Amino acid sequence: MSQTPKPVYLSIERAMEFIGDTQGVLSLLKTLQQTLSNDLPRLQALLEKGDVYGANRILHQLKGFTPVFCVDSLVEHVVRVEEMSKHAEAAELSVAYGLLAPLLEALRQEVLAHLAQQNPA
Repeated sequence: MSQTPKPVYLSIERAMEFIGDTQGVLSLLKTLQQTLSNDLPRLQALLEKGDVYGANRILHQLKGFTPVFCVDSLVEHVVRVEEMSKHAEAAELSVAYGLLAPLLEALRQEVLAHLAQQNPA
């Protein structure tokens, strides 16, 4: 069995502190995976159209789950970009999100890897 690398952005320990039980964490991780898979492409599309308001709605949702599942550095980055989305111009927000997007994609991959470990084929 190959060893999965230790997550950089996902913190199962933090999720356990917030949620308290393994089944609850697993259930919310599945929701997180689905949210990231659906919302990251939508967020990118909204920014490409210059829809800062729509982008803010998605960033606000992302800001809600990061304290439960993510390390502090990612939480802080999401909070900064979400705060910026309340007042920034579309081009400025696109640049800021461009720096955040690869980290969120890495988080999505870490969630997928963790879920795969929980349900080996």
